[in-house]
Amino acid sequence: MKKKCKRKHWHLIDPVAHAIAGASITDQQSLNKLRLRELSGIEAMSKGQGTIYDWQSLVDMLNICEMMALQGIGPEALVACNIAQESLAKAAKRYETIKRMGLFGEGIQAVREVYDYHDLQRTSISRSEYERMIDKTRKHLQSRSELVTVL
Repeated sequence: MKKKCKRKHWHLIDPVAHAIAGASITDQQSLNKLRLRELSGIEAMSKGQGTIYDWQSLVDMLNICEMMALQGIGPEALVACNIAQESLAKAAKRYETIKRMGLFGEGIQAVREVYDYHDLQRTSISRSEYERMIDKTRKHLQSRSELVTVL
């Protein structure tokens, strides 16, 4: 007897709608959640009342922005990324000694510039491309490449 192919048809996902969603720019509701998280982190860090969660959200934003800039999507963001990376590293070391998380002058300005660049980057590309950049950033962090600074 000849083998028969038993293909599964997934009726839960509409492939056309899924392809359209991947090719379109990220929806406003998802972007607003990200923006709120990042802006609240910037606000808390500028007042000196930041938490580890706020610091981590800013580091995630910085890493994705830097990876996108290295891939040619807004390469002018690299200068602000380097300044923000140094100031966030200083904030982490300060937290280890005095248990307060905050940023000062140039660091606050650099993180705000990174936020502006990153917001422009993620609204300029498709959702699938943005997810690809997030995945690429995650893989670089896991592999501890030369781009990764360990604190």
